Amino acid sequence: MAGNNWSAPMLLDLKQLSSNNSYHLMTQVIVPRPIAWVLSANDDGGLNLAPFSFFNAVCSDPPIVMLSIGQKTADEPKDTRRNLLSGRDFVIHLPGLEQAQDVTASAATLPYETSELDLLQDQQLVEFPGCPLPRLNNAPVAFQARLHDVHYLGAQQQAVIYAELLQVYIRDALVQVDEQKQRYTINAAQLNPLARLGGAQYSGLSGVFSIKRPD
Repeated sequence: MAGNNWSAPMLLDLKQLSSNNSYHLMTQVIVPRPIAWVLSANDDGGLNLAPFSFFNAVCSDPPIVMLSIGQKTADEPKDTRRNLLSGRDFVIHLPGLEQAQDVTASAATLPYETSELDLLQDQQLVEFPGCPLPRLNNAPVAFQARLHDVHYLGAQQQAVIYAELLQVYIRDALVQVDEQKQRYTINAAQLNPLARLGGAQYSGLSGVFSIKRPD
């Protein structure tokens, strides 16, 4: 920022900001972000659950998403990162707006052997046929996923994890079939996904509209 005139337009040299300040700024302006609510298996078979909003789709053939996951401490990776890099299948849920409290609770930093599921108000797990792990019953969407690749970026070796999606559960009420175009359509308003903003802020969908695109 040039000088100390806080009323002037902001022009920030990101190289001059600490990594923490860069993160805080990025997460407040790159919004809204979808949340990957990841259920994974620990080495001892216990279950870990954590949310990540550095997350999005990157490829459709094969279907691949990206999660960016850092360290718990300077010498210890986050539990989800450790589990995903093991090669074991995992489940990526897309939480609905009504799950905001549980998503926040599952972001707690806990010992590796302690499950975040114990902190949830609604922790009902149900079978996910074909997947070695269950899924959260109340999440409207759940993907079975598997490690595809990983790249490491930055001074702190952030793990950019690419995960291939193997199958997806979608709540029945959200799905329709477009017979003319022979594809599925999702009712975005009923899905009402929980989106991450900056800090402790979240949002849902305030309105859904369509714009006709050029043919």
